[in-house]
Amino acid sequence: MTDTPFAPLDQDVDRDTALSILRAATAGADDGELFFERRRSEALVYDDGRLKTASYDAAQGFGLRAVRGEVAGYAHSTEISEAALRRAAETARLAVGDGGGQMSDAPTPTNKRLYAPDDPIAGASFPVKLDTLKGIDAFLRDLDSRVVQVSASLAASLQEVEILRADGHTVRDTRPMTRLNISVIVEQGGRRESGSAGGGGRVGLDGLIDPADWQAKAREALRVALVNLEAVPAPAGVMDVVLGPGWPGILLHEAIGHGLEGDFNRKGSSAFAGLMGERIAAKGVTVLDDGTIPDRRGSITVDDEGTPSARNTLIEDGVLVGYMQDRQNARLMGVPTTGNGRRQSYAHAPMPRMTNTYMLGGDTTPGDIVADLRDGIYAVGFGGGQVDITNGKFVFSCTEAYRVENGKVGAPVTGATLIGDGATALKHIRGIGNDMALDPGMGNCGKAGQWVPVGVGQPTLMIGGLTVGGSAT
Repeated sequence: MTDTPFAPLDQDVDRDTALSILRAATAGADDGELFFERRRSEALVYDDGRLKTASYDAAQGFGLRAVRGEVAGYAHSTEISEAALRRAAETARLAVGDGGGQMSDAPTPTNKRLYAPDDPIAGASFPVKLDTLKGIDAFLRDLDSRVVQVSASLAASLQEVEILRADGHTVRDTRPMTRLNISVIVEQGGRRESGSAGGGGRVGLDGLIDPADWQAKAREALRVALVNLEAVPAPAGVMDVVLGPGWPGILLHEAIGHGLEGDFNRKGSSAFAGLMGERIAAKGVTVLDDGTIPDRRGSITVDDEGTPSARNTLIEDGVLVGYMQDRQNARLMGVPTTGNGRRQSYAHAPMPRMTNTYMLGGDTTPGDIVADLRDGIYAVGFGGGQVDITNGKFVFSCTEAYRVENGKVGAPVTGATLIGDGATALKHIRGIGNDMALDPGMGNCGKAGQWVPVGVGQPTLMIGGLTVGGSAT
């Protein structure tokens, strides 16, 4: 791999030859493209006072797709050559058969750029990156004698893509990504608890290695760990829950976001299938998927089919008004594509995926929302969760939560899980704060074995009647 710009149609294979192969593979198809990709990534993990991992990966390849109706033929290779393209075309062509389709129009071009095309890996030297991680370790241990373990990781990557369509339309995008994660374990009286913090986005490393930035993240990780050190067992039962702003939007992402992706609704497997234009949430609830926010982790100038990203409204004032679409599902459902066709890499076919999914804020102060909570949980941080797309049922674990009684925030609780279903939770939203915030830039989303970076966000929310799983009786 080199630092020269990625230009496979100039460097690896003749453009006219590649176009001819693609046209032959997609003749009679409804859609199709050649997707070229080069990706470089670096990751350093400093754990418990030593450098545990230092890795650098580089890969490139292409994927060729031919789509007819609901069927897609896809072939990929790490070798970008005429011979590899011809072999891939034979495989992809099997989905077209005798043809008869009409090639869809190319995406509308865009001149906007949501992030700088600079390589973040080269943004700082290896010694500087290592010294940053060492500094985080030493800083946290000096802050509090109860710190017994620190783990910090710094990652950077650059993805370069070029998409060629059968009409000769070409789209390019260069996508940087950085991320810093910090986790800390504290011990007191034989009890150990942990806390974590982090963030990043499609930005360089300058901000993340700035001591002012990482020290704030380190203090936040320590704060969460110390809070959990004082936590009591969470209560169990059906109760009202207040969710904090920002990262708790991951519950929104999982509980309803996947259910609003086009493929699940076209196939009728989503809990929201067939409900377009109907009220599915409380009044005041407006949910967007927005891939156009500059420098955000989930943002994309264009999606992996070459369609410009968009600010798509999914739920407006409680009414379902849109789904997230890639080109194939949009065509089959007779609606416009929304710029949500995403893939993990050249080795994967695109599908409808979220970008930055969030709920708009209301006009109530967070303090008033908490004050209205008679008996429940105030959940500020979340860990892992699971959701069943067909019915929207979810289970989420809380990493920071508090007991609230008569509007007063009490002791932190441990072991709290939130259980419910997205369709019901949406209708039971009873308070929407004026403090909408996006997460700090640490989300990844899995679907059908593919992982892509995403963003989430929300204001402070009160949701009535969630089941809280805990250990207290």
